[in-house]
Amino acid sequence: MTEKLAAILDQLEAQQRQSSVIPDDIPLLELADSVVRGKMELSPPQMRLLIELLPYHAPKLTAVATAALDGNSFGELLDRAIARQERAKQPPPIIEAKAVPVPHPASELKGPMARLRRRV
Repeated sequence: MTEKLAAILDQLEAQQRQSSVIPDDIPLLELADSVVRGKMELSPPQMRLLIELLPYHAPKLTAVATAALDGNSFGELLDRAIARQERAKQPPPIIEAKAVPVPHPASELKGPMARLRRRV
């Protein structure tokens, strides 16, 4: 009796192993579609892997508006953006450095400084 039970359990385990193998030629999106439609059942680790891999194989496609047209046409806004980009490519103007006169001599600044006490 126990031999028959062991044989049945071995047979069930073999069927489970065979059903959990995913064919190599099936794309990830088709696999997800077949799982959603109930045509295929995955093991929990395979399901977690499928959930983690899907965003990389089928990214979300979204568009975001960043600026209002404010009466301007799209072409005008595009021209302004191109001009801004061209200005950014130009080197910034060089500023000539001038010496600043020292307001106090070093000997005057060497003395002890006044302490600021915190009031609690």
